[in-house]
Amino acid sequence: MKRILVAMSGGVDSAAACVLLRSRGFEVGGGTMLLRSGGEQEARSAEEAARQMDIPFHLFDLREEFVQNVIAPFTRVYQDGGTPNPCIFCNNTMKFGLLLERALALGYDGIATGHYARVERAAESGRYLLKTAADGAKDQTYMLYGLSQRQLARTCFPLGDMRSKQAVRDLAQQAGLRLAQKHDSQDICFVPDGDYMGYLMAHGLTPQAGNFLSPEGKTLGQHRGVEAYTIGQRRGLQLACGSRVYVVDKRGADVVVGQESLLYSRRVFVKDVNWIPFAQLTAPLRVQAKLRYSHKTAAATLSASDCGCELLFDEPQRAVTNGQAAVFYDGDCVVGGGTICGTE
Repeated sequence: MKRILVAMSGGVDSAAACVLLRSRGFEVGGGTMLLRSGGEQEARSAEEAARQMDIPFHLFDLREEFVQNVIAPFTRVYQDGGTPNPCIFCNNTMKFGLLLERALALGYDGIATGHYARVERAAESGRYLLKTAADGAKDQTYMLYGLSQRQLARTCFPLGDMRSKQAVRDLAQQAGLRLAQKHDSQDICFVPDGDYMGYLMAHGLTPQAGNFLSPEGKTLGQHRGVEAYTIGQRRGLQLACGSRVYVVDKRGADVVVGQESLLYSRRVFVKDVNWIPFAQLTAPLRVQAKLRYSHKTAAATLSASDCGCELLFDEPQRAVTNGQAAVFYDGDCVVGGGTICGTE
């Protein structure tokens, strides 16, 4: 690839990716997706950085597509009792989907992003591999497990070999970019205040009323809407049970609470699986698996199943949550991943 469109968010990582690619001789352009009303400030910041680097800048208004591809499934998973990860929806359908297609239509050979990850091509199979970043603390492969071979073939991650975030900031500083010291965003981009229930209700969701139940099915009281609770939650339950209780399950619109010991599971079922080094899993495989972005990996045996695949962990895992992603690793290589759909 010679001509690369960098997905610019208005932050330091994507701007530094532009700097690195230019230093390596690529012809670089910048592209920003306008995904929501209120996102204009990020777009202006990205355009300013592109102007400072003297590279072409493209703005794509994809607000309607964002509602269809990210907001709608985000809402649906909550309504179905799960806890979604909208960044994964966005990566699969928007950034490495629609943005990639826009880039190719403009004559670019592919796209780059500021993600901390690496892409390599296997010599024997010819398949593209997704590998963890050199800086393990910043690795973002958990969010990228859903990329197809076509998407990986047209994508590069210039920051994958960077050893620290400070080195990335230094690179932007040396390039004279005013956003070099800009703080990283920690929230869901379309819910900047963290109040996802408020967001959902403002966009038409009517919370499903129901009861708090004991594990045996005894009614303990009413709750404010099943969408407001996630597995492992302790705070905000407003229940007087005589001992500390956690959300351990959901049964339709009802929320089951119980002792922490009920939160642990060894067997986890996964659907909608994307495999990366191979097309299908043909035999059980030992992996390290990650069940949330902030969690550490844990040893497990991965096997095919009717729903997609299942993980049998060596040690029970806490608060396994439907709707979250399970991502499988073999060393520094991402084997694949999918959506958690149940436990045993």
